[in-house]
Amino acid sequence: MKATSSHTDPRWKDCLRMIQNNVQRQQFETWFAPITFVCFDESSRQLTLCVPSPFIREYIEAHFLKLFRAVLLRCFGEGVRLIYEVQVDATNDLHIDEEATSRSTQVGTPVRMSGLNRSPRQLQALDSQLKAEYTFDNFIEGDSNKLPRTVGLAIAQNPRQATFNPLFIYGGSGVGKTHLVNAIGTRLKELHPQLRVLYVSAHLFQVQYTDSVRQNTLNDFIAFYQSIDVLIIDDVQEFATLQKTQLTFFHIFNHLHQNGRQLILTSDRPPVALQGMEERLLTRFKWGLLAELERPNESLRRDILRYHIRHDGLHIPENVVSYIAAHVDNSIRDLEGVLNSLMAYSVVYNCDVDIALAERVIGRTIGLALQRPPITVESIVERTCAYFDQSPSDIMSSSRKANIVLVRQVIMYLAQKHTTLSTTRIGMAIGRRGHATVLHSCQAISRRLEADSEFRARVAELEQNL
Repeated sequence: MKATSSHTDPRWKDCLRMIQNNVQRQQFETWFAPITFVCFDESSRQLTLCVPSPFIREYIEAHFLKLFRAVLLRCFGEGVRLIYEVQVDATNDLHIDEEATSRSTQVGTPVRMSGLNRSPRQLQALDSQLKAEYTFDNFIEGDSNKLPRTVGLAIAQNPRQATFNPLFIYGGSGVGKTHLVNAIGTRLKELHPQLRVLYVSAHLFQVQYTDSVRQNTLNDFIAFYQSIDVLIIDDVQEFATLQKTQLTFFHIFNHLHQNGRQLILTSDRPPVALQGMEERLLTRFKWGLLAELERPNESLRRDILRYHIRHDGLHIPENVVSYIAAHVDNSIRDLEGVLNSLMAYSVVYNCDVDIALAERVIGRTIGLALQRPPITVESIVERTCAYFDQSPSDIMSSSRKANIVLVRQVIMYLAQKHTTLSTTRIGMAIGRRGHATVLHSCQAISRRLEADSEFRARVAELEQNL
């Protein structure tokens, strides 16, 4: 018997009406409305549907398969074999290069789901977002970083190997995680310029995800990330407690890993210590290699100082280098901060760089910093309002005046950056606003900081006084 098309078969419309009556409106618009009917072959009992992305297929299978099966049984009868065609993203002209899969799910009548490739299309140019200043040349090797550095070089040489996929790098703040993953990405682009390499912070990923949901472009968001060859996510611990973001990343992770794409993740703690993360994600984080970046030992700290001294053309006696390396043992950032402060004091006060000056600088930059009270939302509100000459009561109000909105957004940005509070708790503390408002504010301030150097300088000055 001849196969029916979407123009002649009313049964698919009946299916949609029944589904619409059994799910929430937003669920229907997100997961079922984008599906298009292709054909139904009466002889083989094969129903072919087309979806915009693999994510929709996977989500329906995970959450609505029982309902879908019941509706198909009611409208098309017994023994229907369901085939999904996975369409490329027409909006961004992206092709999802997914292998055809087939599996049966026994819920009464067998239902087979499979993704079929479309013809490839040319991908849009991609800005990798890599920080060019972070390379292997200035990532000094030592005992504390030898394993992750060596593995990173191996991945850059051969990104299609599966042994180190994913590469999960963890360690405390300031030990060089961001530097290392950017070095890997930069070397990958040098050796394999055809690869689509993307570096993104977990926070930016979350902001993009939230925007895509709000703008109803979630499928485009997923299709874009599923087109990446090497995905680098920095500070993945920020996904903790964000269940919907974790679900989306879970499907992106699966797609990339199953298709041999490399994933590189960083965190401030190992997977076993990531509270609020789904177990299935934690399991996948452990599939490849867990590599710890430890705090640099004294020998490595000395080598890092020597590198910066040579690179910047500085003149610092070796005994001062040894003194700094012995007393600044927390992070690489602290080492660089002390070195910069040391040279600034030397120039401003026209004095020699010696042990006495190093001791004074370390005491003022590291010692005092450790004694400062923790930064809170309340202290950020107080100091930001004072800096911009605004009233805290206006910030907490519903006022939409431009100057008040700007200061409110700066407060939210600084609270997200300098405290460990969730966006929900930050919003509640600033006039009982929602987490989406906080995310939007952080994104708006980040964009302005990138484009407005005067504003960037003002915010930097404010941060010094928090």
